[in-house]
Amino acid sequence: MSLLALHHVSIITADLSKSLPFYRDVFGLTEIPRPNFPVAGAWLACGDLQVHLVVHPEGTFRKSPAIDRNDWHFAFRTDDFEGVMQRLKTLGFTEELPQGDPKCLLVSRSGLAGFPQLYLRDPDLNVVEINGAR
Repeated sequence: MSLLALHHVSIITADLSKSLPFYRDVFGLTEIPRPNFPVAGAWLACGDLQVHLVVHPEGTFRKSPAIDRNDWHFAFRTDDFEGVMQRLKTLGFTEELPQGDPKCLLVSRSGLAGFPQLYLRDPDLNVVEINGAR
């Protein structure tokens, strides 16, 4: 079997005008060229990998605004966890908000994983993790 490597993560969205700025502004991802598919969307560069946003309002979306880190999610890794925390705070994200708030963070600075982790939700309630794994 040949070696496999992750190429991209595809994330469905109901509203690209909300999701695209979220992934660009919150995570600093850069939009890259995308083929003219019949379905709207955007491709974003994330280092050597990509995040694909696909407009699919009929898709399976979470109904609860609570952050459930045991449900489906994907993770970004950072070498500067506290720097990311500071950036998110300047954008209004904080641990102090109630679970239903769109800018609520769930943060674990030390836990069983062995590295710091934080969780937040995108405009479509997809859970995104950022971790400080080396």
